[in-house]
Amino acid sequence: MEGVEKLERVLGEFNRLHGAEARARIVEMKGDEVIIEFEGSFCATCGLYDYFDDIRWEAMDFGLEIEPVEVLEAEEDDFEHGRYVVKYRIGGKPVLDIVGKD
Repeated sequence: MEGVEKLERVLGEFNRLHGAEARARIVEMKGDEVIIEFEGSFCATCGLYDYFDDIRWEAMDFGLEIEPVEVLEAEEDDFEHGRYVVKYRIGGKPVLDIVGKD
């Protein structure tokens, strides 16, 4: 199974498990990086970054190593609905950075 196909299956499983509160989709995949967009209401009692990290755990089940690197965009409204665009590295273990963080 190719990397793109594995990643699509990972996101399918993520959306099956979390679809009521958050959905993920591939925006772009280039080399060892992939950009994934998350959109939804996101469970208020769960940590936001847990959603981003859950992709990593799901990927392990498909033999794919993927790590969140950077939150590229973050939009939230007053009703706990948000949209987040996160860059991941395939096969790496970098630390997650927040854009605009001082």
